[in-house]
Amino acid sequence: MNDYELLIQNGSTVYSPIVEEGIEWETERKGSPGKLTFKILQDNLLNFTEGNAIRFKYKENNVFYGFAFTKKRDKNPIITITAYDQLRYLKNKDTYIYKNKTADELTKMIANDFLLNIGTLEQTVYKIATRSESNKTLFDIIQTAIDTTTQNTNEMFVLYDDFGKICLKNIERMKIGLVIDEETGENFDYSSSIDNDTYNQIKLTYDNKETGKREVYIAKDTSHINEWGILQYYDKIDEKVNGRAKVDALLKLYNQKTRQLQIKNAIGDIRVRGGSLIIVKMDLGDIKLQNFMLVEKVKHTFKNNEHIMDLTLRRQ
Repeated sequence: MNDYELLIQNGSTVYSPIVEEGIEWETERKGSPGKLTFKILQDNLLNFTEGNAIRFKYKENNVFYGFAFTKKRDKNPIITITAYDQLRYLKNKDTYIYKNKTADELTKMIANDFLLNIGTLEQTVYKIATRSESNKTLFDIIQTAIDTTTQNTNEMFVLYDDFGKICLKNIERMKIGLVIDEETGENFDYSSSIDNDTYNQIKLTYDNKETGKREVYIAKDTSHINEWGILQYYDKIDEKVNGRAKVDALLKLYNQKTRQLQIKNAIGDIRVRGGSLIIVKMDLGDIKLQNFMLVEKVKHTFKNNEHIMDLTLRRQ
């Protein structure tokens, strides 16, 4: 007996097709919808089309709810289906101009505009004074609001679909009691870098029209400047942004090496998704990890008696 259940709904008819081994479920922390890929046997009873609902459970636990977007087959009676969750509709483009909205308020407004089901949207608190987004994907519009919140508060949030409902959560509420070590996976690749998203000096400027002067805010880490040279982040801000608080938050966010760890064929855990925080205990040479790392993306593979996952992790 299979550990999983996969159903396809076409109108009022629900099918339980014959599924080949190797169902794959993929999620990323930002910018991509959840994706389910699987192969089924075409028989005389099965009748479905693009847009039909797809539901997948593993050991009676809800895993994926989405919609068929692509069907592919050759002369053999095997159909390969690619389905996406609701976040796929955030690839739509539009124009939004908004004032004094938090990232969660913006997410709720866009989800309602596009008839998407909403789950838990955690309050992000920080209000964005004004923003104009023209001809951008809904993904980009929402992610810009999330990134702006992070840059001003040092709080990170993850947008995801939870079995048919759009959710927004602080990553601190995405921690999982799962430990990854050298014995957990078949193999791993590790890299550390100061080449991308590492800054030890933050410079923000504001052109004060009332005084006619430029106000400059700077935060820096002298020890890392001596070690790495000056790696500067620069941006302009408006009068409604607290410049001192923002440079401090940005320095705390970016003043570190970026570390990426890829783990192959780890023992699967359906709680793990893009945006999860899991515990890593590994000796990687330049550092001995024993702390939470952020899941940038994960691919789960389900077979009859096996569930494995490939992970891409980064330092929180």
